[in-house]
Amino acid sequence: MKVDLVISNIGQLVTCALTDGNPKRGAAMRDVGIIENAAVAIAGEKITSVGSASHIESNFEATRTIDAGGKAVCPGFVDPHTHIVYAGDRIEEFELKIKGANYLEILARGGGILSTVERTREASVEALVELGRKRLDRMLACGTTTAEIKTGYGLDTDNELKMLRVIEELDKTHPTTVVPTFLPAHAVPAEYHVNPDNYVDLICSEMLPRAWDWYERSHFNGSISFFVDVFCENNAFDVDQSVRVLEAAKKIGLKLKAHVDEFTNLGGAKRAVALGATSIEHLDQTAQDEMRLLAASDTVAVITPTVNFNFGSSHFADARRLIDSGCVVALSTDYNPGSAPCPSQGMAMAISCRYQKLLPAEAMNAATINAAAAIGLADRVGSIEVGKCADLLLLDTHDHREVCYEYGESIVQAVIKNGQIVSNLNG
Repeated sequence: MKVDLVISNIGQLVTCALTDGNPKRGAAMRDVGIIENAAVAIAGEKITSVGSASHIESNFEATRTIDAGGKAVCPGFVDPHTHIVYAGDRIEEFELKIKGANYLEILARGGGILSTVERTREASVEALVELGRKRLDRMLACGTTTAEIKTGYGLDTDNELKMLRVIEELDKTHPTTVVPTFLPAHAVPAEYHVNPDNYVDLICSEMLPRAWDWYERSHFNGSISFFVDVFCENNAFDVDQSVRVLEAAKKIGLKLKAHVDEFTNLGGAKRAVALGATSIEHLDQTAQDEMRLLAASDTVAVITPTVNFNFGSSHFADARRLIDSGCVVALSTDYNPGSAPCPSQGMAMAISCRYQKLLPAEAMNAATINAAAAIGLADRVGSIEVGKCADLLLLDTHDHREVCYEYGESIVQAVIKNGQIVSNLNG
């Protein structure tokens, strides 16, 4: 059979294949589906065959062959939680945090998210696209081939819609597959500080319907799900306000996500799971009884260890207990200007192993197939399986565990996206 590309001489093929068609839980997270002495055949943008090198070489004739040199190949990383469309930076706040100021104190003083909102409102679509493209380039070089991107630095109707247009343009023009998430409930804008319920009214009555109208006319409609998110936290949105936003979005047709338990357990996890959220994110303060509810659901637990690392915190989400409880656990960089200026899923994996006691195999599954489940794309990306998008990473190692073992520099040697080499350290 004629195919476009064969990747041959793979010493260790890490497939991260679905478990009975489902994302990984419990003991299954320790299985990354390794095939030794393997090869992969690709036709067009899809994987045609996965198996032993001898089988692929005997049954497929390729227009082009890549010799992996006996090294490891794994799925392209999936990042299910990012905020990379923004203007400006928060370097001054970085220094304030070193001096002892915490996130909520900075937010209460009008800094944090609100300072980025000011700069993002001032920026044009063209400027934001260029900034976002550079950040996606960094992520791609580190191995991320699919990324969710949230709004949330506009905090009014026009600027939140502007961010959605930027996200769509990035998906059209960058190799990375982008998934849009609408996050007007990221912070209460300064103009609504006295009465935040009025801002929630605006989100539910105007912003969500306008966002859905944008989605229906966008090129995402019919192929990529559209999510809504809310930051359920002190000095942001309380549980009742968060539920109002999620329920209004669900009625319109958006899929649900929620930032919960990052600093304070307000009870948002239970409510989001009950509403059928695709994922809940952060989970630093999530209680054991909530973990059990999460484990009994299809909601994905997205952990963001880069945030805790950036804060210099010794407290992380109890990912070990989440996994052992049977939750579907995914991993993200939370790439953003304030709490996690990190483009590398490999770095997130390395931190999760050291501070949250994930095994390297668990981190790999969390950054690939389970991350794909967190954005509704586990049927298309996140694993090396027949019929899926040909998104693969050639690693400069013979053992995939080195992604977590060695940190500070990416060991991704080449990135293949939809069957095409889009990043290659060898030129």
